[in-house]
Amino acid sequence: MASEELRRGDLAEVKDPAAILATLDERGALEELPFMPEMAAFCGRRFEVDRRAERICDTVHYSGSRKPPRSVLLADLRCDGSAHGGCQAECRFIWKEDWLKKVAPESAAPAPAPARDLAALLERASRHVEHSVQADGRPERRWRCQATELPRASRHLKLWDPRSYLRECTTGNVGLGRWLRVTARASLQEPMRKLGLMPEVHLPGTSAAPAAEPPLHLQPGELVQVKTREEIAATLTPEGRHRGMWFDREMMPFCGRVFRVRQRIHRFIDERAGGRMIELKKNDCVTLEGVVCSGELSLRRWFCPRAIYPYWRECWLRRVEPASPGG
Repeated sequence: MASEELRRGDLAEVKDPAAILATLDERGALEELPFMPEMAAFCGRRFEVDRRAERICDTVHYSGSRKPPRSVLLADLRCDGSAHGGCQAECRFIWKEDWLKKVAPESAAPAPAPARDLAALLERASRHVEHSVQADGRPERRWRCQATELPRASRHLKLWDPRSYLRECTTGNVGLGRWLRVTARASLQEPMRKLGLMPEVHLPGTSAAPAAEPPLHLQPGELVQVKTREEIAATLTPEGRHRGMWFDREMMPFCGRVFRVRQRIHRFIDERAGGRMIELKKNDCVTLEGVVCSGELSLRRWFCPRAIYPYWRECWLRRVEPASPGG
């Protein structure tokens, strides 16, 4: 067990493979939270604690916020999907404090771990990454990761749990100014939602069947501008969707701004569908550099630190041609 609660700004060292393996059950998890194979590469390395995992949004059942016990997020460490079928969601890892130790910057770095210890950890962590289920009378591959297991690895927080909100400030997760701004917004909008005064669809579309637009075939590194709210609404159904994809409340502040394409999205694990891999056949979906969910606008999910990359349809973007030399 960790002897001291880690806080934002602390320097934490990921323990050696043998020490982490000793905390895991037969399924490669601690308190139902899997230690994922992609995390093993960070053993012995040091990172700053970014946030304590006090209020994590539930993207499986959309029940609101949940709290995995004794857990933190380190720097901006994200899953590369290498052990999960090439999933491109780039989720941030959740780290149990039992897998970490607080260190001083001047302390000596640990010796490299024996290869056999790393191999043993990877074997345990990989053992239940995927499995097969029967779907429509035929076997279907399903995946298991921290995102799919979050409901089992955490406890549900009541919407008005004052202690969980206070800990966002007292643990140093957010500064006082941001804490006041977000809690004020929540105090106003949540009662309105309960009274039916906050629409569920925050950006209803203007067409029951939006016309298809020519694909842009955007590539990583290209500059794009997010279209205006009105232009995006023209691509959405009255339910706020384009070909099934929701335009999220957290995406609204980026309208009109310019960003670089991060990657084209071909596949991702859908935690809502029991870990099914979603393959985008008509691939016109991208993520953008630096564009992540803030945790400040989503109803019932205030202060979530997951910083999820939203997916953008190409029809919500326009290509920005690079300026010519001397232009």
